[in-house]
Amino acid sequence: MLDVAVIEEPAAAEASLDPIRSRILAALAEPGSAAMLAVRLGLPRQKVNYHLKELERHGLVELEVERRKGNVTERVYRATACSYVISPSALGTISPDPSQSPDQLSGYWLLALGSRLLQEVGALLTGAQRAKQRVATFGIDAQVRFASAADRAAFTEELAQAVTTLVGRYHDESAAGGRNHRVVVGLHQIPAAQTGPRQLPESIEPEAGQEN
Repeated sequence: MLDVAVIEEPAAAEASLDPIRSRILAALAEPGSAAMLAVRLGLPRQKVNYHLKELERHGLVELEVERRKGNVTERVYRATACSYVISPSALGTISPDPSQSPDQLSGYWLLALGSRLLQEVGALLTGAQRAKQRVATFGIDAQVRFASAADRAAFTEELAQAVTTLVGRYHDESAAGGRNHRVVVGLHQIPAAQTGPRQLPESIEPEAGQEN
């Protein structure tokens, strides 16, 4: 079972988003048959069996073992992954395109970059799984608390300069057999739990006379 599987086909994405099928996927973190799942989920066995076949058809579950129990053949399934991510490629031409409006200060552009990251890494993982190989990637996840907006601006400027310097140092357009890699760096405010009045991000000021 994979840790994370990337769903790239629209039909598979639709299948995974069905409420009953998503419950079945979650329940199949531990292998089970249609009869076992019916008991776990409180659903009719025939309905579970129908959804299992659809999930299997889209590669979201797989047969683990088939065994005889009296006059009945019991088919035990398991999910193909612990969790699933839907690639923006499933949206086809309406998936975000970061080349449309490259604005470093736009949250929408950051989302588009994240969308492309998910799509490209997802495609790499899918190909690597088929070839039984690993993908060479690297990631950093950090939190920083800025004392002021000025500190945040200074941080982003220094970060941009550092990345530009590193890219310039190691990029070799003429390297024979070289492989292109993409570097994506993002900075965003961590959403706070909404326990009181609605709060706007600190970079957005409410309009005059409007409470935040």
